Amino acid sequence: MSELFSTLSLRDLEVPNRLAVSPMCQYSCEPDGLATEWHRVHLGSRAVGGAGIVMTEATAVEPRGRITPADLGIWSDEHAAALEPITEFVREQGSIPAIQLAHAGHKASKTRPWDGNVPIRPEETDEAWEVLSPSPAGYPPFDGDDPSIRKATRDDIEGVIDAYRTAAERSLSAGFEIAEVHAAHGYLLHEFLSPATNRREDDYGGNFENRTRLVREVTEAVREVWPEDKPVFVRISGTDWLDDRPSWDIEQSVRLARELEEFGADLIDVSSGGLHPDQNPPGGPNFQVPLAEQIRAETGIAVGAVGGITEPEQADAIVRNGRADLVLVGREFLRNPYFGLRAADELADEPESWPIQYRRAVK
Repeated sequence: MSELFSTLSLRDLEVPNRLAVSPMCQYSCEPDGLATEWHRVHLGSRAVGGAGIVMTEATAVEPRGRITPADLGIWSDEHAAALEPITEFVREQGSIPAIQLAHAGHKASKTRPWDGNVPIRPEETDEAWEVLSPSPAGYPPFDGDDPSIRKATRDDIEGVIDAYRTAAERSLSAGFEIAEVHAAHGYLLHEFLSPATNRREDDYGGNFENRTRLVREVTEAVREVWPEDKPVFVRISGTDWLDDRPSWDIEQSVRLARELEEFGADLIDVSSGGLHPDQNPPGGPNFQVPLAEQIRAETGIAVGAVGGITEPEQADAIVRNGRADLVLVGREFLRNPYFGLRAADELADEPESWPIQYRRAVK
């Protein structure tokens, strides 16, 4: 048996293998954030396809936290009810349903990528909204003095924390087993973390302790309402890839991971970048894995690795060599919803892992 298909114990949860579907935005809701049949088929197919964990796309904790008007949300009981059939089907396939709770911050109120990914402003359409930032508009990566960008007040910050807490409660009622706090990719929590975007001079800006305060408080709020026997993940960008200026880097990520473990995080899902157009990532297979590996080595907390992982042996080697505890795969699962079954065939020679309805296709 390969290491990729060994079980992973997180609190009382037994994950059947170390392969997870990474959150991938689908931009396929009507302008109400409700899950559709597209989401049920998209996520359900990957559960049938052998992933141990199937995680939703970034799911907005409040309406202004959406990247686009077509984003998935969980800010009402109606949203939770729309997601419940999906979690039920995922569990029936033997996978673990997980949700990524997110707030897009200043990257919100955009058109969908295939419609240009350009800002939409409240004065232009009623589908747009005012967006939050840790700092005022008028400096990179913001586009000039955009009037739709507003520096978050203390009340806004408290509202965001409450939105995460309430979203976690609704996620639990919808049947999710894992809650992940999204603090990466230039969205609101990452904007607070990085000195490249956080220019505040209050308790939420300046030094490391202040810049990381919101992430700690959100993680604590989610953990307060999430059952003790179920895990909480936090996704971070291990680095901004901005070596030429003050920014977020791997050393700060290691320090944050230690603190998040104290606040109840069970796994750090390590991605990178997404904050600034000047970023300079190396790219290529496994290019983010060293970030996860360093956090694991220096803190002992469980980590997930993601990015440029396309082959079963590659994924297995990451776990087998102790570089990460979980492998999250995104684009390869888009290309092949049954990547997990393919990996089981290649690594463990276990065609019986295929659903019985499909086994006549397996030699």
